[in-house]
Amino acid sequence: MVAKNESLGNSQYFAKFLSDTRWEDIPSNIRHEAKRSILNFFACSLGGCQDDVVGNLTAALRPFSGQRVATVIGRQEKIDPLNAAFLNAVSANVFDFDDTHTPTIIHPTAPVAPALFAFAETTRISGAQLLLSFILGVEAECRIGNAVSPGHYRKGWHITSTCGVFGAAIAIGKIIGLSAERMIWALGNASAQSGGLLETLGTMAKSISVGNASRNGYLAALYAQQGVSGPESPLEGSYGFFNVLGINAKSPCIINKLGEHWELISNTYKPYPCGVVLNPVIEACLSLANNEHMSLANIDRIVVTGNPLLRERTDRIEPHSGREAQVSLQHCVAVVLSNKKAGLAEFSDACTIDPTLKLLREKVFIVDDDNYVIESALVTIYFQGGKILTQKTEEARGSFNNPLSDADLEKKLSDLVYFSNTSCDKELLIDAIWSLEKVSDAGKVIALAAGNKEQKI
Repeated sequence: MVAKNESLGNSQYFAKFLSDTRWEDIPSNIRHEAKRSILNFFACSLGGCQDDVVGNLTAALRPFSGQRVATVIGRQEKIDPLNAAFLNAVSANVFDFDDTHTPTIIHPTAPVAPALFAFAETTRISGAQLLLSFILGVEAECRIGNAVSPGHYRKGWHITSTCGVFGAAIAIGKIIGLSAERMIWALGNASAQSGGLLETLGTMAKSISVGNASRNGYLAALYAQQGVSGPESPLEGSYGFFNVLGINAKSPCIINKLGEHWELISNTYKPYPCGVVLNPVIEACLSLANNEHMSLANIDRIVVTGNPLLRERTDRIEPHSGREAQVSLQHCVAVVLSNKKAGLAEFSDACTIDPTLKLLREKVFIVDDDNYVIESALVTIYFQGGKILTQKTEEARGSFNNPLSDADLEKKLSDLVYFSNTSCDKELLIDAIWSLEKVSDAGKVIALAAGNKEQKI
């Protein structure tokens, strides 16, 4: 644990820690978790790279692109590094299949990793340097998220975007060697660009703020490098991030147990492409769907009991697209009970217009219960004639206490490469990620994800 220097404010102390931390200071389990996060990032980006929103945004940005030297994951075209950071963050998050920091519901890797890999394609850095900067970027965004949770998210801010911009700023700031003073400036520059609203969930617009978090964080560090200064207390100041965008924010969260507790230890990975609060519901419905007494034709109503966040974020009885289906409890229950699986096909546009699913969605009701954590849920099915089936999920697969294994993450990447029909050499990419700390040129790792099988590390 790092001793607190009482002469420094929280932002200043935090920035000094981030500037001073070395690769040797990172525990081996955190190094490994960083690689798991990056493997999951590539899986999600490769799965989402052919989505319409990535193509549409690429087309919009292309006329304004600078030097086209950076990889757009899963696609043959290249673009400038800032826009590559933007687009790769979009593809990582578009299917809501990316990682989740459980205390805050931040998807931490999507804003941070794309900025670092884009940088690595223009300036040679080692895999160990990239991993260190990634770990510290995640530490920054998640500690800032801890400080403003839960009020910030419940107010309607898209916390992945609003806090992710700080993570990208710190990651790039670390890789370019910013001093503690300039790390403060990077935080201030990031605070000036923080944004993202939950109203955009279920639409293409959601992806914009996630992409902005990566690109704007990248810029925030470059601005600081060039002498663009900011406030001394960009986080806890009277009109800083905590007091303006937070509700009863807890400023000490950014410095408590620095160097002793690492936020990556609380990162989790999804087995299903939807909002994380739906995972326990899916688990329960998968079990019920395979019950020998299940009869879809005789269902009277379905009651889902869970944390109030379940209703707040997923009460959408009539989703109009696959994107809305990803955050629709009613669709989730109906499609899993009907199809007995929960893959990307189950959260597609085609599924949302299935008339049989529409009828079943109308039979789904939600009960709020503060005693349920977000990883748990109870599904009760009432049948005509009085029969009842019930299933409770205590810890959904992919949650902190029931995590995906390394092999699960490798399979996820393989499955998503197949789904998107990219030409990526998945075995070579997986091996490169697991050995990332030994790689001398991290830029060659993301080049493998472009689908050029001739590329070697």
